[in-house]
Amino acid sequence: MKLSVILITYNHEPYLRECLDGIFMQETDFDFEIVVGEDCSTDGTRDVLREYDAKYPGRMKLLFREKNLGRVTLNVYRTIMEAQGEYLAFIEGDDFWTDPGKLQKQVDFLENHREYMGTTCSFRLIGEKSEPIVNERQSTLYGWSGDYSFKDWQAAGPWPGQTAGNVCRNFFHNGKMDYTILYRAHDFIDDGVIFTFILLQGKIFRFDDIMVAHRYVEKEGGESWNSRKLRRNYMVEECSLKRKMMEWVEENAGLSPMALKRADREFKTALSVFLKHPSGDTGKMFFPCLKYWLHVKLGRPRMREMT
Repeated sequence: MKLSVILITYNHEPYLRECLDGIFMQETDFDFEIVVGEDCSTDGTRDVLREYDAKYPGRMKLLFREKNLGRVTLNVYRTIMEAQGEYLAFIEGDDFWTDPGKLQKQVDFLENHREYMGTTCSFRLIGEKSEPIVNERQSTLYGWSGDYSFKDWQAAGPWPGQTAGNVCRNFFHNGKMDYTILYRAHDFIDDGVIFTFILLQGKIFRFDDIMVAHRYVEKEGGESWNSRKLRRNYMVEECSLKRKMMEWVEENAGLSPMALKRADREFKTALSVFLKHPSGDTGKMFFPCLKYWLHVKLGRPRMREMT
């Protein structure tokens, strides 16, 4: 199998047909499978998946969880591990692809440029009803073009792309790293972790072409990623995630001087949050950050080349 589409879905019934239509309209000269991680939705998501499975027999591998896994990232990991493709494409059930040549274009690039591990592309932002929207923070966060390296990632600037634009080589069985950190580091955040996996092993190329519609919905009580984030202490969780990922990177590849500077920034952020809002939760985030910061300052491990 040349490529596996990793489709992650939970309570996406209103949007899922648009997502699936964008997948099935792809024009490729290779076969691809669609591996669906459906995490025990409470709406009609499974009915929509059964409908398309009947319409396109043999194209979808439906992984219906018997109960909600409680960790979005565990659903992502288990779905990836079922994929047979040489390449992986990622999408969530509320986003959709807008260019029928997306997969072909990205796979062709990776076939012809072995030094790259992945590709992404530009996207347009849409709202709950698929209407175009503008969000300056999102535009800045994903404002990149061309080559993107691990050094760029460590600088903590713009990201190389959004999840639905990501097509990469399937490295999850190469034995180079312990990829279970994908769900161990955080229960909710996976995109930055996957980009870290990719960038430790090669560059990413970002196409300027707009080939994805990314749905950005942020409202109280909503089920979207950004809506659910409102109900969480996101800054505390993100500091904890970054500390865990730096520990993991150090274990697998060592840390560069730039990463040591980033450890300083993360420590200062954790300290600021703890001093402004001292509590058990912020303490659980701050004291491990303090311990790791001291380790980094005293040990100063060095980055080694990944092969």
